[in-house]
Amino acid sequence: MSKTSPLELDLKQISQAIINRQWSAREVVEASISRVEAVDRDLHAFCTLDDTAIEQAEETDRRLADGLPVGPLAGVPVAVKDLISTRGLRTTFGSRLYADFVPEQDDIVVERLKAAGAIIVGKTNTSEFGYGGIGHNHVFPTTRNPWNTALTPGGSSAGSAVAVAARMVPLALGSDGGGSIRIPASLSGVFGMKPSWGRVPLFPGCRDEQYPGQSGWESLEHVGPLTRTAADAAFALSVLSGPSSLDRHSIPSQAEDWILKELGAMQGARIAYSSDLGFAVVDLEILGAFEDAIAQLKSVIGSVECAYPAVGNTEGLLDTLVALETDRAGLKGMESDRGIKLDGWIGSILDRTWSADQFTAALMERKRVANITAQFMGEFDFLLTPTTAIAAFAADTYGPAEIAGQSLPPSAWVPFSALANFTGLPAASVPIGFTADGRPIGLQIMGRHLDDRGVLSLSAVIETLFQHDRWPGPPL
Repeated sequence: MSKTSPLELDLKQISQAIINRQWSAREVVEASISRVEAVDRDLHAFCTLDDTAIEQAEETDRRLADGLPVGPLAGVPVAVKDLISTRGLRTTFGSRLYADFVPEQDDIVVERLKAAGAIIVGKTNTSEFGYGGIGHNHVFPTTRNPWNTALTPGGSSAGSAVAVAARMVPLALGSDGGGSIRIPASLSGVFGMKPSWGRVPLFPGCRDEQYPGQSGWESLEHVGPLTRTAADAAFALSVLSGPSSLDRHSIPSQAEDWILKELGAMQGARIAYSSDLGFAVVDLEILGAFEDAIAQLKSVIGSVECAYPAVGNTEGLLDTLVALETDRAGLKGMESDRGIKLDGWIGSILDRTWSADQFTAALMERKRVANITAQFMGEFDFLLTPTTAIAAFAADTYGPAEIAGQSLPPSAWVPFSALANFTGLPAASVPIGFTADGRPIGLQIMGRHLDDRGVLSLSAVIETLFQHDRWPGPPL
């Protein structure tokens, strides 16, 4: 095997190369850290590095030398979003309220990464408590798009997407309450998967009431992987998934859930697609790339039909549900105690007066949306849309001033992603090309209830139609 860079390989290849002693775990982790040092000064993907990473890698090498068992991700360097707790490693949730917080407990997904032998290189930047579609907070510098540092990579899993796109790590964990894995995956040109709700357990995450701000989004939040390919995401999910007694919402997984189907097995799938879900305004280049992807997919797979669930624009629904699940009293208390005023989306949620009628109306609206979507997905296996309505735009803004020549609210650029959070359905973003000026474009796939395997398999089919061999930054 060529000793160019282990970071060129996929997850299984990296771990097998370490297990077979073609590379030491130390060499692989050093390659990752060197890449971070070489490219992250301008990107700000990482907010905290783990200074024990080399020591962890050396322990893997010792175990291999002694003939002791190692896990399926043995020695693989990974990154973890700063919303996910890491024992002994600073975790700020992107907020000044937790700027010096060091958890005493790993999140379940971090425990599982460590048990599988992965080496956590560090924590990746996020918007404050994940409230927002960009990678901006008041603790760390704003994360920049690796394809053009004047632009945003999207968010809130901004740093995780950039760490993978710039090939600092082959796997990063993100979280997704309204698109926060899929949005930055699209804008950064990587694969991002929001698994079925409950498929990957969370704790403490949004389940622990002790941490105001972090404890919100309980019925919306998902943790999932950002990788270069669907196959890598499936491999990661085989490690991360499965129930936990700490998460009452967690559900079982089986080994075959993460074995991708071949193209032949996908023939005859009933695929619906929509470029706008009946209401969205979409950039013309995004439309063109999406329509080209649909045309190519029609040439290799079964029925592809223009159709969508008529749920309408649900932006207001997301805002109200997020407010309902936010510990407003706890955050206001922390603001008062520490003399810190929260702003942005979370600040607006705290400043507004909400009524019980608003919250119960939102719960009924969510049921309507879920029921319409369930009926629709009874007729189709998949729903395809653009991931976002526009490609990457200027950093340090909350959204473009206009799309396709129309002046719109700053949040209008993400009309497609929240539906999968309201319903808990599996969804992914897969790269399908670039704009004329080199900004990545993603296609979103939403699958039927619990059909994570189908979403991953269709993603892999689409990957074969759009060979993705361009990566930002200097060569490895």
